[in-house]
Amino acid sequence: MAEGFTIGGVKVPPGSRQTVDLPVSVLSNHTPMSLQTQVVHGRRAGPTLFVSGVVHGDEIIGVEIIRRLLNVPALSRLRGTLLAIPIVNGFGFISHSRYLPDRRDLNRAFPGNARGSLAAQLADLFMREIVLRSDFGIDLHSAALHRVNLPQIRLSPSNPTALDLANAFGAPVVVTAGLREGSLRQAALAEGVDILLYEAGEGLRFDEVAVRQGVKGVLRVMVKLGMLPSRVVSAARRPPALCTSSYWVRAPRGGILRTFQPIGAGVEAEAVIGVISDPFGETESEVQAGEGGLIIGRTNLPIVNQGDGLFHIARVVHGPRAEAGVEQALADRRQPGAPTSTGYPPLAPYIASHVDAARIRGGRDARVSWSGSLRAIEREYGVPSEVLVAIWGHETAYGAVKGGFDLSQ
Repeated sequence: MAEGFTIGGVKVPPGSRQTVDLPVSVLSNHTPMSLQTQVVHGRRAGPTLFVSGVVHGDEIIGVEIIRRLLNVPALSRLRGTLLAIPIVNGFGFISHSRYLPDRRDLNRAFPGNARGSLAAQLADLFMREIVLRSDFGIDLHSAALHRVNLPQIRLSPSNPTALDLANAFGAPVVVTAGLREGSLRQAALAEGVDILLYEAGEGLRFDEVAVRQGVKGVLRVMVKLGMLPSRVVSAARRPPALCTSSYWVRAPRGGILRTFQPIGAGVEAEAVIGVISDPFGETESEVQAGEGGLIIGRTNLPIVNQGDGLFHIARVVHGPRAEAGVEQALADRRQPGAPTSTGYPPLAPYIASHVDAARIRGGRDARVSWSGSLRAIEREYGVPSEVLVAIWGHETAYGAVKGGFDLSQ
């Protein structure tokens, strides 16, 4: 039996959950600001894991990942303690800004100082109340504004424990990245607490594929740590692509950008991955990859200036198998038959695998049985009955397949 978990002077009993407000400051209009932490404390002893979001105020994807995580029924069988902090930088979150009101980047202010700037004080509070009470952490981020990141885990080099958990997380890519001065990862590791940094999606947006990947990844880490039973979430189908370094392809000139490759695409050395033209289309400059690799980030802005970062390309250790793993991980992003990084798949095999005699017979029967409703829909909306029946049969086998995805999560 676990003992009570104390944080911010509040003792949370075993087998319960409670939201604890850790005071940060008072705004100029006398509105209090706090670091809100939901503590899920299991009945049985186990590790303490923190999951945090919105260290950067405009990287909001962690809010949705943590919201869904906290609604997973299996948390009632939790071993140990989960500390969920969906919004670390409440100031930036409210103002849709990366920074705090003092224009400081919170992720360059760790380990903080109780007598320092606002950023330093918030960093100090997070270290004292969250990091130093934890055995492990997962920090959730997205790309900056107007950029998008492929779901990926970043961790410090030569860290076998973190790498083992990164593999369990199941993101398509693991990038080993050096520690930055003043970052949460650096400060936590100095205290013996390993952190996985999850990067996915774009600023001020919820990307459904990135959110689902994040929820599953956190649950897989919890299974790996022995906090949840293995049946809660399926293991990743493929090992991630391991990337030891990366580089940015920058705009050779200003102008209007047209990109030719999405995130997750593999590119060869010197491949043309975009074109920049003037507004009249009279001149064009090719954007070329330097070394071959995997596109793990990209700008979403078509208007670029000379020197702007356009494509973030990772150098992949595992070679050809890496892109196959990324294709599998991103399967939910597109419908079957959609283009991959190697082009459009053949149409004939797709039709052969989805249309057979039984499905055709079912369609004919459904069209007769539901003729009245189908005619009414056709009159009201102008969609032919044969099109409706074809979609119905393809997506649900005429109502036989109801799916297993819980929309409430």
